[in-house]
Amino acid sequence: MVARAKAAAATRRALLDAAAALLDEGGPDAVTLREVGARAGVSRGAPYGHFPDKESLLTAVAAEAWDRLGEQVHALRADPDRSPAEKLRTGLAGLMAVGRGHPHLYQQMFMTPAGDPEAVVRAAQRSQDEFLAIVTEVVGAADAHRYGALLMTSVHGIIGMTVSGHLNQEKWHTSAEELLDTLVTIVAR
Repeated sequence: MVARAKAAAATRRALLDAAAALLDEGGPDAVTLREVGARAGVSRGAPYGHFPDKESLLTAVAAEAWDRLGEQVHALRADPDRSPAEKLRTGLAGLMAVGRGHPHLYQQMFMTPAGDPEAVVRAAQRSQDEFLAIVTEVVGAADAHRYGALLMTSVHGIIGMTVSGHLNQEKWHTSAEELLDTLVTIVAR
């Protein structure tokens, strides 16, 4: 029984990894359960034993991405060697890294999923709660939500403009990193 559970967990892990790779390579249209199964090296029917449909699989990939981000922000928040402003900048830079390095995954993270929307909401909530705790360290509890939303929406815009090519040095004479530094400086005053 334990061997069967381990095999099922290994298959699920392989399917999620294959789906994430296909998503990175070609966006949601590149992710089909058949191709995910082939990439994972399992039978054609194996993906259906773990995910009823493509949307559920993409939802699981997005929820995992939020979970990883939440773990990173939690570790960052617990780091006693960083100032609150450094934690804030590093946390936002982590989100920017996901958005810029994995734009299709980032889009999935911010979509209302057709699969299990509660899975993504729960995972995103943990990450956002950790982020708000850092913002609270910087601006205090009374202003944390307002500044947290300002920072998240601003970074979301920076990511969108960067990925689309609209944020370029030639036109704006600045970079995504400089904009992030400016945001943190303004908020941390």
